[in-house]
Amino acid sequence: MITIRFIQPDGTVQTLEAEPGQSLMKAAVDANLPGIEADCGGSLTCATCHVMIGAPWSALLPAPVPDETDMLDFASSPVVPESRLSCQVRLTPELDGMEVRLPASQH
Repeated sequence: MITIRFIQPDGTVQTLEAEPGQSLMKAAVDANLPGIEADCGGSLTCATCHVMIGAPWSALLPAPVPDETDMLDFASSPVVPESRLSCQVRLTPELDGMEVRLPASQH
């Protein structure tokens, strides 16, 4: 299992465990985590699973594909260099303990 710490905009931390190979979005949705809407279900056609993943974790992720960076233009909260769409982040054992910040809003 992979442990992930989600940090809500108010600083509240919620921890969940997920299976390797699962998307970060799917893990959050399955756990009913508030803050990730995932309106498109992970098909990369919305930006309602916007998260921020900083160092050192961001260095362990593959670079975003052009479709992901294009879709982030539609995020309702400001996009920062650490912004990713959680549907595009596959969980691997190296990401155990990862911290993920959630934006103030997905809509």
